[in-house]
Amino acid sequence: MNRFRWLVAGLILIGGIVPISSAAEGGEELLREGMEQAETRAYSAALDAFDAAIQQNPALAEAYYWRARTYFCLGKVKLAVADFDHYIKLAPKFAPQQWERGIALYYAGDFAAGAKQFELYQTYHDNDVENSVWRYLCVARDKGVAEAQKTMLPIQNDARVPMMEIYDLYRGKLKPEDVLKAASADAPSEAAKNSRLFYAHLYVGLWYEATGQPALAARHVQAAETHKIGHYMWDVARVHNELRHAAKDTP
Repeated sequence: MNRFRWLVAGLILIGGIVPISSAAEGGEELLREGMEQAETRAYSAALDAFDAAIQQNPALAEAYYWRARTYFCLGKVKLAVADFDHYIKLAPKFAPQQWERGIALYYAGDFAAGAKQFELYQTYHDNDVENSVWRYLCVARDKGVAEAQKTMLPIQNDARVPMMEIYDLYRGKLKPEDVLKAASADAPSEAAKNSRLFYAHLYVGLWYEATGQPALAARHVQAAETHKIGHYMWDVARVHNELRHAAKDTP
């Protein structure tokens, strides 16, 4: 999804502002503490801070948003969905921006609701290949790959490499090897190549999962996790691997 880093002092998201609620009283310092912990991926400590912020002020909408992200990063996807839902109940104007909620719904198994969330996000940002792909993944699990491909959300020109190749893979126009080749084209810097390969492997892996090829899916999403990036999507890959591994070990 759209890349952003949070600015702790102002509690601002690049690509969408999530301010401290003007009506809220209390909990802001605990919220900032939790955000600082989350930024370093100290998720257990972050969760404690968000819990305390919400206990101090149950009306602090942003604490539910950040706790939802933290729950997801801890693999607690149903709790994440519940907190995202509570967040948009308290701050409904931000509902279209909640792509993280859509991903949590996918892993919670609520594919129809996930598809609707990504359709809503399209009204906020209509040129994001990742949003179109995640809606495809939800529809594929709910109604089948053919319907997912036929109803893909249209994307014109996501400038990030190799996003348009990923889009064409899901449209049935390219092969996985085309995506991986595009990720390394044009002699990118090591940092750029690492980021490109992360996204290439992640979405190739998810495509293999959607098309019923779990061994190849696991290989590529595990490869994505080795290309560590400082973004929430890396945690999505990590949580995906943990959840799939846990499911395999469940009798």
